[in-house]
Amino acid sequence: MNTGAKKSKGSNRAKVQAFGGFLTNMVLPNIGAFIAWGILTALFIPTGWFPNEELGAIVGPAITYLLPLLLAHTGGYMVGGKRGAVMGTIGAIGLIVGSEIPMFLGAMVIGPLGGWLIKKTDEVIVDRIPAGFEMVVNNFSIGILGFLLMMFSFFVIGPIIVVANNFVTAAIEALVSTGFLPLLSLINEPAKVLFLNNVIDQGIYYPLGLQETLEAGKSIYFTVASNPGPGLGLLLAFTFFGKKVARRTAPGAIIIHFFGGIHELYFPYVLMKPITILGMIAGGMSGILTFQLFGAGLVAGPSPGSIFAYLALTPRGNFIGIIAGVLVATVVSFLVTAALLKADKSTETEDDEFEASVERSKKMKTEGKELYGAGTATATATIDQPVNKIAFACDAGLGSSALGATTFKKRLKKADMDEIEVKNYRIEDVPEDSDIIVVHKNLAERARMKHPDARIVTIENYIEDSNLQDLLKELKKG
Repeated sequence: MNTGAKKSKGSNRAKVQAFGGFLTNMVLPNIGAFIAWGILTALFIPTGWFPNEELGAIVGPAITYLLPLLLAHTGGYMVGGKRGAVMGTIGAIGLIVGSEIPMFLGAMVIGPLGGWLIKKTDEVIVDRIPAGFEMVVNNFSIGILGFLLMMFSFFVIGPIIVVANNFVTAAIEALVSTGFLPLLSLINEPAKVLFLNNVIDQGIYYPLGLQETLEAGKSIYFTVASNPGPGLGLLLAFTFFGKKVARRTAPGAIIIHFFGGIHELYFPYVLMKPITILGMIAGGMSGILTFQLFGAGLVAGPSPGSIFAYLALTPRGNFIGIIAGVLVATVVSFLVTAALLKADKSTETEDDEFEASVERSKKMKTEGKELYGAGTATATATIDQPVNKIAFACDAGLGSSALGATTFKKRLKKADMDEIEVKNYRIEDVPEDSDIIVVHKNLAERARMKHPDARIVTIENYIEDSNLQDLLKELKKG
């Protein structure tokens, strides 16, 4: 009974992670457009660096039409290809015209829905189209369905999204007015280390932040989950007070986390010593409180969450508040985490702790195989066939997987094995002909859901991990 509960819990987490990954991959291709809008806002609105009434007139239409249509187009394409992209965009215009708020959440719903509708319709009619009528049927099917979806969006989905948006906005604004906004860190920080950060950040805070920026020229919502300060403080604490492996790897992780914006680098350190989540929560709360006290905010979502992105998206008059928020979060996280590490009287060495983590990972993998019927996934299995392609996969296919792929590619080149192709992907996009898939252990179940027959190697640290070292040794022997 207990095993079943664990399987269900793992399955649910993998599904939530997959949902977050879907949202992320709807947003990430369009981040450039969001940043362009943020720069436009920072420069040309009345409170911007160079107020300009003519150029500032672009701000409203861009957030009302351009950004939601891009999201809907991408979401439709992800589900239904080019025809799905068209359907999603048609549906989104009904949402936009039928509401008075920027329809980001609505676009992230209607885009995939439009893609799914046309995909299913095409599957039904594909073998029933008379020869010579393909173009007519294809054009009219998307035209008629698009019209119906547009009406449905205008009269049904739009009002529902408005009500949901108003509810979430009212709840968070209540936290702001009572001074309790820092309490969001109780949710944000644990969610982040479980790879659920994209669900809350890009699914909730970004839309709210963009909506507030349209009115105020900036928003604190962009900072509540993306602040690089807490992670920096934690890694500094491990650098000075960690043991063996953690102390050796933390300095490298600091550079990539703080300057590169890849926050996944500090997740394994928290998972290795879960008590350190208290330091992250304290750092997150103090950072949000500091942003509040200074009335600071950003003009767009910093993606990745690098200090460079923070400074680039800081509007005029907010630099002191933003820098103070990051600095305070760093100091508080460092002090709390350092105290926790120094208070740990365990005689267990860091390597032992990593081994324990590996054992927990293997146990999770065993449960996953029982649940999904996956093939072998251990890093120490014997390679009995040529390896031509290795895929590093993560939630969005950009940050941590790109880091892992680049690092491992260099190691293969140094070992004269650069003929092996190593690339990074989001989990759902890993090619079927990949011989080995490398993912963080907390994403293993999600990887097996999508690739049940693949060999999956799980890791905990993208810079130095024993499973990657074992894999490299196997490849050398092979």
